[in-house]
Amino acid sequence: MRERIMKAFMEELQDKGIKFTMDDLARRLGISKRTLYEHFSSKAEVLDTIIEQTLQEGDAKTNEIIEDKSLSLMDKMKAVMTVLPNHFELYDIRILEQMKRVYPEQWVKIDEALKDDWDTLRVLIEQGMEEGTIRRQNAAFIMKVILDAVNSTLDQRFFAQQNISLPEALEAIADVIMYGLVPRDNESTEK
Repeated sequence: MRERIMKAFMEELQDKGIKFTMDDLARRLGISKRTLYEHFSSKAEVLDTIIEQTLQEGDAKTNEIIEDKSLSLMDKMKAVMTVLPNHFELYDIRILEQMKRVYPEQWVKIDEALKDDWDTLRVLIEQGMEEGTIRRQNAAFIMKVILDAVNSTLDQRFFAQQNISLPEALEAIADVIMYGLVPRDNESTEK
């Protein structure tokens, strides 16, 4: 039931933004508010649970990538850049702006993750520089470029208008950052 509630919460979030009520959530689920409160004491608790689950999923996916011996360093870098948790809908600028005003504690958790949760990628980049797999550059600068590019996906409306899904956007960003704009030998210039 908790998973159903979280899924419905995300649907309400997408439809109405952060200002929906627990009544709206109960109505969407076809349950009483009392039943809803048996599982979560408030919207903030549901949101906290979703955020924690999302951050844990992202960390778990990242750890899987790092531990995968079949991946090259470049494959690991690209995979880490494109990790997408199940509730990626939270990472929409419209929702984050509302969350910042209405649920500042929860917003801080996501904001910190967006800024600070990239140590694994930094280590991979530094390893690539040491090994000569990638060009030597200022690692802090490279990280800023990557974070700014990845965080551009927070404007999900732009990508929706361009008919680009969030996974496709992250994949394209990683490709451009890692390989530039010049086609590789096996790629066509026509699309």
